Amino acid sequence: MASIRDLKKDINYLASEIVTEAYVRKMIFDQIKEEDFKKVVTDAIDFRNDVIAKVNHPDGKDDPKKVKAFFKGIRTEMDKKFSELVEAVNNLK
Repeated sequence: MASIRDLKKDINYLASEIVTEAYVRKMIFDQIKEEDFKKVVTDAIDFRNDVIAKVNHPDGKDDPKKVKAFFKGIRTEMDKKFSELVEAVNNLK
């Protein structure tokens, strides 16, 4: 299993890439609605903050099986939410 440090780096990297892509699209396409842009950016930042908080306080610290399942669930949740955020950024027009 990857370390918690690497997981946090992945979370920060993915969130920053989504925010950066949203800003690039905002600069390229002037007709993007400000509300849509802000929603995508705040969703990415809020999700990042929530996941980092979860990673810092895993459930069942004493049982390795529970910890492994917990981090597997975190990774699944990340994949799903970051995919949704990428779709939202791609739909900014």
